[in-house]
Amino acid sequence: MSSDAKARRPVLATVAALARVSVPTVSKVINGREDVADETRIRVQAALDELGYVSPFKPRVPAEGPIMVDFVVNGVASQYSHALMTGLLDYANFAGVEVVVTNTSEADLRSANHEAWARRMSESGRKGLILATPNVDASLVKPYGRLNIPVVVIDPWSAPQVGCITVGATNWSGGKAAVEHLIGLGHTKIAFIGGDPASESSNSRLHGYLAALRNHGIEARPEYVLEGEFGSTFGAEATRRLLALKNPPTAVFAVCDYTAVGVLQEGRRQGLRLPEDLSVVGFDGLPVVEQTLPRLTSVAQPLHDMGRAALGSVLRLIRGEQLDSAHVELATALQIRDSTTAPPGVS
Repeated sequence: MSSDAKARRPVLATVAALARVSVPTVSKVINGREDVADETRIRVQAALDELGYVSPFKPRVPAEGPIMVDFVVNGVASQYSHALMTGLLDYANFAGVEVVVTNTSEADLRSANHEAWARRMSESGRKGLILATPNVDASLVKPYGRLNIPVVVIDPWSAPQVGCITVGATNWSGGKAAVEHLIGLGHTKIAFIGGDPASESSNSRLHGYLAALRNHGIEARPEYVLEGEFGSTFGAEATRRLLALKNPPTAVFAVCDYTAVGVLQEGRRQGLRLPEDLSVVGFDGLPVVEQTLPRLTSVAQPLHDMGRAALGSVLRLIRGEQLDSAHVELATALQIRDSTTAPPGVS
């Protein structure tokens, strides 16, 4: 390696400081050691990527060739799926893993012959399966288990009881942080627009909303909680219903960013000043938050890291390792932009 290349590579101490770990821990991750917790490994890898660290060591590739895994995603073009996939593929490139990406609809996934799918995977040497699809149950997962193909599911609606590992974010604490932000601005009339009631992530965000209200002595009003679907269409519909109330809310916590987009669109259609008449908080932290008017305050999920965590977990299972937990949960972070302010009459 040239002296210029050495100069460009950040020292381990810089990586360690960014990842908030020790230098020996960074060294373990770089050298592929297994005695590092999953969340710590993800944080170190994110720091390495951010600093542009290029390891002088090539990833260890088995003599029979690189490990191959399947990644099945529902809607590859969506910002949510793209962020997950980018993180996963970045880590795959670092680890020398080949990924077969399949884009499918929820209906097609449910109707697929998973016995045949698992058999094709086994016969072609693909060792693991990662599903970024919301509705996964034990019956879908079982055929892969019978062929010793480990399954990792990213943010499922409800986690299968057995047979796979799940990767998600801190939905409850993220929902709580969103509502506490609104309360801190002076809001007491805060609505929640949720997704499908069967969704575990939507329910967790709802419970975070309720916990924040309870902690601040604010009554939870049943008419302020509307659940239906994820997305802008239901966001707009729910907003119309909320604004038609005799005592409408001054703020809305939406279950996802696209639901929040619908809230903003309907608010503008009804002539509201945003955020002066209605503050809005979303959830996910997708690129769309910078494109809305006003720019959307949102609870950001670490989607890139969730993709990395899913691949890291499936690789450990392929190697026969025991994971610390059946559920990997990564921290969310509230990102305040322009769509929230104090309610009318509060300075």
